[in-house]
Amino acid sequence: MDKSKQLETGSISSLLLKFSVPAIIGMLVNAFYNLVDRIYIGNMGQGIGEKALAGLGITMPIMTTIMAFGMLVGIGSSTIVSLKLGEKNKDKAEEILGLAVLLNFTISILISIIGLLFITPILKIFGADADSIFYAKQYIIVILSCTVFQNMGFGINNIIRSEGNPKIAMRTMLVGAFLNIILDPIFIFDFGLGLGIKGAAIATVISQIINTLLVLHYFTSKNSGSILKLKKSNLKFNYNLMLDIFSIGLSPFTMQLAASCVSILYNKGLLKYGGNSAVAAMSIIVSISMIIFMPIFGINQGVQPILGYNYGAKQYARVKKALRLAILSGIFIASLGFIAIEFFPKLIFKVFAKDAPELIELGSRGIRIDLMFLPIIGYQVIASNYFQAIGKAKISLFLSFLRQVIVLIPIILILPNFLGLTGLWLSQPIADVVAAILTSFFLYKGMKELKQLEKLELSKIQTNGIISK
Repeated sequence: MDKSKQLETGSISSLLLKFSVPAIIGMLVNAFYNLVDRIYIGNMGQGIGEKALAGLGITMPIMTTIMAFGMLVGIGSSTIVSLKLGEKNKDKAEEILGLAVLLNFTISILISIIGLLFITPILKIFGADADSIFYAKQYIIVILSCTVFQNMGFGINNIIRSEGNPKIAMRTMLVGAFLNIILDPIFIFDFGLGLGIKGAAIATVISQIINTLLVLHYFTSKNSGSILKLKKSNLKFNYNLMLDIFSIGLSPFTMQLAASCVSILYNKGLLKYGGNSAVAAMSIIVSISMIIFMPIFGINQGVQPILGYNYGAKQYARVKKALRLAILSGIFIASLGFIAIEFFPKLIFKVFAKDAPELIELGSRGIRIDLMFLPIIGYQVIASNYFQAIGKAKISLFLSFLRQVIVLIPIILILPNFLGLTGLWLSQPIADVVAAILTSFFLYKGMKELKQLEKLELSKIQTNGIISK
């Protein structure tokens, strides 16, 4: 049976497991090696660890900006590939694959050139001070030099999943992630090359190169089992297809760019109200939250081809069932993370900074406030992804803006003036609640529309049945 056909006929729960579990494992390992980076860096000793973590935190807006462009092309193209395969249009799907590779390469080269030329003023704008800028530059210069491998590996990997091969998508991520975990201590510590935070960046880049090579091999090898093939004839710019990709990818792109802006505002506020210790604490909080969010994002990635394919195939009952199951799974995972953070915050922070009691105390308090509404986030992230999966970019874009810009940024700018550092910790949970409420409103309307489409399709089937008789 055609590998993509299973999306239309297979059990929803089995499909969600099949597509989500590999994505969850891959993304968890991906988050884990970022976590390991911070654990290694935070325990470098001699007072270096906390400053290096602060430097790493300062680079976060750049990292999220790079990821934003990867999502613009990767998620945009993979969503359309799912829809085209659902419509049985393989040639168009292959054309999108070729364009996605070309766009990832071109955009990444431009990011590298601009970033490296203006790295010092960029870091200062992002909040770097005399202590943190040294470590920030050591790390981010290496990352910027190899942006193409990060975005190529991430973006094209999504298309592997969209064509119905989530296990292979997972394997490519696992290989790169495990390699990074192995190389980290060798490049960072004195028993190896002793390169410190620069070594962590080099280890990351090597893993991204390997990941990219594996992904490209999958789409070019005759024996890889891929439905789609990367053809030289499709490595060309197509204005209309570019607009289609960008319109779908605009929502996650905007969310990531907004996250970059939020990181800048957070860094400036953290330095003002808590110094480099607060920046280091937020760097750790982000790593911990990613361990929780990545499984939820994995469910998003897993359910996306199920939603997109079945919406394209007009199997609306399956769309509703898949969405409901994905939302419940997201809430469950977020609730587990919430329990762990509420009961063991200090234990978690000691893993990162065992010799920094002030950082442990500061971070333990901050993480309990910042992630106090985790279960709501589990719902909101997956519910808003529904609109992206079915190609309704405008609604998804608005919901992205809502959480990361319209609500969050004003709170970050206003609340700390009255509550100091506590105001910064409170900003995200307040924004999460508001976003969840408004997402529910749009989802309710979306489900009513889906019900009408389902009735219309049933009516057509019944009419055709009568005519055939």
